[in-house]
Amino acid sequence: MAAEADLEDGAPARKGIPKLFIIIGAAALVVLLGGAGLYFFLSSSSAPAEDAEHGATADAHAAAAAAGHTFIFNLPPMIVNLHDENGQSGAFMKLSIALEVANQEMMLEIQPRMAKVVDAFQIYLRELRRSDLEGSAGVYRLKEELLRRVNVAIYPSRVESVLFKEILVQ
Repeated sequence: MAAEADLEDGAPARKGIPKLFIIIGAAALVVLLGGAGLYFFLSSSSAPAEDAEHGATADAHAAAAAAGHTFIFNLPPMIVNLHDENGQSGAFMKLSIALEVANQEMMLEIQPRMAKVVDAFQIYLRELRRSDLEGSAGVYRLKEELLRRVNVAIYPSRVESVLFKEILVQ
């Protein structure tokens, strides 16, 4: 019976030690995997940021190089009355625009068609309301619409961008 008591007392001790090693080993494994995962997560999230910075720098250099090869065509300042649904007048907009073109030949091609461009701009601008020009979204929509209209007016030539030099709404 004493031998049985020793086996019973020894059996739990033997089972307790391997369970303790398994628990400690599992905890260490979780800590190591968590640390490795955190390391890879932080290193991978900073790498795209660095790549984005390098990419943004490369994009900026490419844009600067492209901008160096573009030409700017200045339009005369335009002053238009804005449309008012109440029938009241008094709101107007003064707008100075420059057109960005790819090369000097394009400038020579669009020069004779500038009357059509100004006419297309005037017709569109006179239908605008003051509320259409509020915020950066309104100015962006104005820029995109003017770019579309200038490219329609000078087709098959093409303008790269419409640049605002001055926008005044009163």
